[in-house]
Amino acid sequence: MHRIALVGRHLLNPSLVLRRQMSMEPRAAVDRVRQSGLLKAQGLIGGKWTDAYDGKTIEVQNPATGDIITNVAYMGKKETTDAISSAYGTFNSWSKLTASERSRCLRKWYDLMISHKEELALLMTLEQGKPLKEALGEVAYGAGFIEFFAEEAKRIYGDIIPATLADRRLFVLKQPVGVVGAITPWNFPLAMITRKVGPALASGCTVIVKPSEYTPLTALAAAELSLQAGIPPGALNVVVGNASDIGDTLLQSTKVRKITFTGSTAVGKKLLAGSANTVKRVSLELGGNAPCIVFDDADLDVAVQGTLAAKFRNSGQTCVCANRILVQEGIYEKFANAFAKAVQDLQVGNGLLEGIAQGPLINKAAVEKVETFISDATSKGANVILGGKRHSLGMTFYEPTVLGNVNDEMLISREEVFGPVAPLLRFKTEEDAIRMANDTNAGLAAYVFTTSIPRSWRVTEALEYGLVGVNEGLISTEVAPFGGYKQSGLGREGSKYGIDEYLELKYVCLGNMKEA
Repeated sequence: MHRIALVGRHLLNPSLVLRRQMSMEPRAAVDRVRQSGLLKAQGLIGGKWTDAYDGKTIEVQNPATGDIITNVAYMGKKETTDAISSAYGTFNSWSKLTASERSRCLRKWYDLMISHKEELALLMTLEQGKPLKEALGEVAYGAGFIEFFAEEAKRIYGDIIPATLADRRLFVLKQPVGVVGAITPWNFPLAMITRKVGPALASGCTVIVKPSEYTPLTALAAAELSLQAGIPPGALNVVVGNASDIGDTLLQSTKVRKITFTGSTAVGKKLLAGSANTVKRVSLELGGNAPCIVFDDADLDVAVQGTLAAKFRNSGQTCVCANRILVQEGIYEKFANAFAKAVQDLQVGNGLLEGIAQGPLINKAAVEKVETFISDATSKGANVILGGKRHSLGMTFYEPTVLGNVNDEMLISREEVFGPVAPLLRFKTEEDAIRMANDTNAGLAAYVFTTSIPRSWRVTEALEYGLVGVNEGLISTEVAPFGGYKQSGLGREGSKYGIDEYLELKYVCLGNMKEA
């Protein structure tokens, strides 16, 4: 099960990661984070920690225990308006710094994240629930975006265009878009922020981050480290609270020039429509319905371990999780048996406890959604091979589940379950697999397991997805572009392509260059 600790290019050796880890009580974990100075409960506006203007707060709960970790400021329109003004006021000075100066600030931020990786991971496990080993992996992954874009800041190149007339010179500049509104989800409370803020700050933009109200503490801790790194007040602001009020304020402001969002397709469509009035730049990383295709010629062990990692990371609560496992009929029974055995070995529990591979779901609504999907599938002929019910631990824990004989008429084949449920579907031919895989409005991630190189090329090229893993279940990395086809979004994050999302192209024609 070491593979589930892999995130991006960061291979976390469990023996090293856990050398100082012992099972920890939630209270002790909270105390450790508080002592580090990273447990923040206010928003960050203009470099100042700020309460909600009306004094409202919201509880942040531990999904594994139901305990309240702390109360956080619950902000709205007025606070967001001030955050926008702060970002707008700082934009001129931040964007005028040299690339090297911005790079040094980002590099220092990266160094601080790594030096505080254990506190950040504890905080993430407390508020989100993922096992500590996975949380440590996310810190490395998330910090990696800051490191990458610290370096990429110095590589924003323009172009010289061959002149059309002898007395002209034509060139292209790349300049920062301006103020960015970044709206991020709860399932990756650090990495989904750094993947946006890293390139934004590197390019010279300033940012207002609206993290999920379920997981604001990791965002606020990262923001505190950004101040310590010397990123100037106002360059990064964080407002926590009413999603509708904050989102509408960002959309309506003419000072905000770009919206970047990771979350559901339904909300993404609303943000896209809302951006039309002020014609903002928009980047959207939306929902998925990832197929995982296992061909007869696949290496069984590689396919089982790869599918396990693609499906059950973060308790199945990722947009790139395998949502449909398509297995060729010649290997179906062998794969189903081996896969169910591997899933059965997953230890479920509080992510702060050593050896846990599967944490809780984020809330009761998530559990109820899983139950609805399983009920629909079984009523239409699917059988429960493993699991299929709430875990004996109670709360929001759900048993890792494998369903057999699933077909494409079931709800679980059409929509993201966003939980620890692996549905197995049979297919006969390569053409059938491609047709089934592409039969969705989503197009984010897909996985293919085969030992045939020609087949891997054919299928990869035929799949209508922005990311494809071949014989690998964990493929995200800061050095490669992340984004989807169809209704899975617009634009790309990470890699050299990701910084272009925060840049405007300016063509300059220098004419009448005649000697005096």
